[in-house]
Amino acid sequence: MPCRMSRKGAMEARRYWILAGVVCVGVGVAAGELLAAFISPSASPVSAVGQSVISLLPGGMKEWAIHLFGTNDKTVLLDSMVVIMAVFAGLVGVLERRRRGLGQALIAAFGVVGILAVASLADTTAVAFVAPVAAVVVGMSLLAWVANRFLRPALGRQLKAEFDAGHGTHSEEPAAVVAGNTSRRTFLAYMGAGAAVAVIAGGAAVMVRRAAVVVADLRAKIKLPRPLKAAPTVPAGAELPIDGLTPLVTSADSFYRIDTALVVPAVNSDTWTLSVTGMVEREVSLNFAELLAKPMVETFVTIGCVSNEVGGNLVGNALWLGWPVRELLAEAGVKAGADMVLSTSTDGFTAGTPLEAMTDARDAIIAVGMNGEPLPLVHGFPARLIVPGLYGYVSGTKWLKELKVTTFAADQGYWTPLGWDALGPIKTASRIDVPGAGAKTAAGKFTAAGLAWSPERGISGVQVQLDGGSWQNATLAVALNKDTWVQWEAPLVLSSGNHELKVRAIDGTGAVQTGVAAPPEPNGATGYDTVNFSTR
Repeated sequence: MPCRMSRKGAMEARRYWILAGVVCVGVGVAAGELLAAFISPSASPVSAVGQSVISLLPGGMKEWAIHLFGTNDKTVLLDSMVVIMAVFAGLVGVLERRRRGLGQALIAAFGVVGILAVASLADTTAVAFVAPVAAVVVGMSLLAWVANRFLRPALGRQLKAEFDAGHGTHSEEPAAVVAGNTSRRTFLAYMGAGAAVAVIAGGAAVMVRRAAVVVADLRAKIKLPRPLKAAPTVPAGAELPIDGLTPLVTSADSFYRIDTALVVPAVNSDTWTLSVTGMVEREVSLNFAELLAKPMVETFVTIGCVSNEVGGNLVGNALWLGWPVRELLAEAGVKAGADMVLSTSTDGFTAGTPLEAMTDARDAIIAVGMNGEPLPLVHGFPARLIVPGLYGYVSGTKWLKELKVTTFAADQGYWTPLGWDALGPIKTASRIDVPGAGAKTAAGKFTAAGLAWSPERGISGVQVQLDGGSWQNATLAVALNKDTWVQWEAPLVLSSGNHELKVRAIDGTGAVQTGVAAPPEPNGATGYDTVNFSTR
């Protein structure tokens, strides 16, 4: 009569199979990541799958993630992927227990997903596929070995006898769980070693990837050229000495980051090139050294994300150094009929910018510097676009590699097919920094403060409204230029109790910021920033 396991034995067996699945898949993934770090750092299978998830998500879900998690959206995605992979790995073990090869087939299927994800990356080469293939081979082979060595009934009569002696019951399937203290300890020792290998290999992959890509060292050695046109010195009175007010110039570390790159591209400036293609008289290509030799301009510009909510912080102001795009396009010779420049990032992101914005008098530049230093990796090193007056989704391409002169009829940027407007001019906006939402202050004299911006048009005034009363003028700090935000302050006299404060800006043309509330999609949020606070 065939042996039958007790319920307790079956549950124990299932736990061992789940553990085996998690460890084997973990080792396979770690092996793929480590191999990718050596041969193709930008083609990490895990990051490629995550990148594909970002690309395939509907626009509404992306905006929901940005709204809910802000700049932590990618961390949340990566953490979620780890949890999903752990569940997947446990399922691999369960299926392999039910039928020989079924769990391995699931690993192979997941490997196909990884291969397709790597194939979808921009500039994918044949060597990039080695990592996901290796992850599959290692995971499948290790699972087959663990199953046959420890978990299969092929362990032999001795393990089966030990199991039967320990449980005194019979099973329709021969013993499929490790039997005996010695065998159990050996199995767990192997699993512990496998888990350690996965952790060490995964950590090594991160370290090797960082070490393999010499971008950080190259960046540190770059000496930015002196600009032909330097930005004026920050004038006295441009920054108000008020606690809690956002600094006039945003540091690189504090600058918001919203993009579609799950892993920051590591672009080697020694091999980087920028190409101008499309509707031009002659295609132009230049390397980083040639770009640095061009006559640079330096300018303060405030840029913002179209996903920024009213009163949000997805906006920043920095000093940028770069070469005017109009000069590069002049070298290429733009053909008649063109009305758009499609910029492409090394990670595959594209933005469609109106040709007029690239060629008029504004300081649209191919930026190489930020706040006096080479661009940080997360902000587009070695080169990115900065176009005053336009939201980043149509102008702020980081890790820039190509400018294609084209038309809006022929091409679209990444976000346009997802429901966002094609042109993307930044709307006049203002924000209250002081007091903060829910703040408790002392009754009496109080100074409210914040920011206002309307790049390309500038800010001519800011007004605040307390508790539904009349609008009163705030005092503006000295503006750096029309392309940057400006700080403001407004003296108030507060009685005890709850209060509501609103703010609105007036741009350089005299147009007053609209109070009509609208969400970010399809062309930027509108409405008055409103803060509720109390005094005592």
